[in-house]
Amino acid sequence: MTLIIDLLSNFTLIAVAVSWFLAQTLKVIIYRREEGCWNLLHFLEAGGMPSAHSATVTALTLSIGLSIGFDTALFTTCFVFALIVMYDATGVRRAAGKQAELLNKIVDDIYSTGKVRIEKLKELLGHDPIEVFAGASLAVFITLIVFYVYFIR
Repeated sequence: MTLIIDLLSNFTLIAVAVSWFLAQTLKVIIYRREEGCWNLLHFLEAGGMPSAHSATVTALTLSIGLSIGFDTALFTTCFVFALIVMYDATGVRRAAGKQAELLNKIVDDIYSTGKVRIEKLKELLGHDPIEVFAGASLAVFITLIVFYVYFIR
């Protein structure tokens, strides 16, 4: 029981978990609007709007800064980690997604006869910069609300 109380009193963990959860929930809602039907599997997917990776690392970084200080080595570590994750999301992972999309089109053209079946690659791997910005912005908002609830009220 003390473990649960300790986890629930961990400001950083709550800020990160709520930010991730809301980012993934927003994806399901956005895809519902785009596709016209509910697909809860989008909750488990990487990629899309907003970036849950960016929301998670931004919440982590900001909550560490707010709780132990922006002048600490841990904050600096989290900040650099967040920059790497967000850069990777818009760079390497996005490029891999575009390559998968192109390869899937080539496979469709080559095997349009239906005689050979090849599993398609996952295309939604990375993020547009706006998706990363939206995830980070969501996390700043959520982390400040959680900070207010834990420390100011």
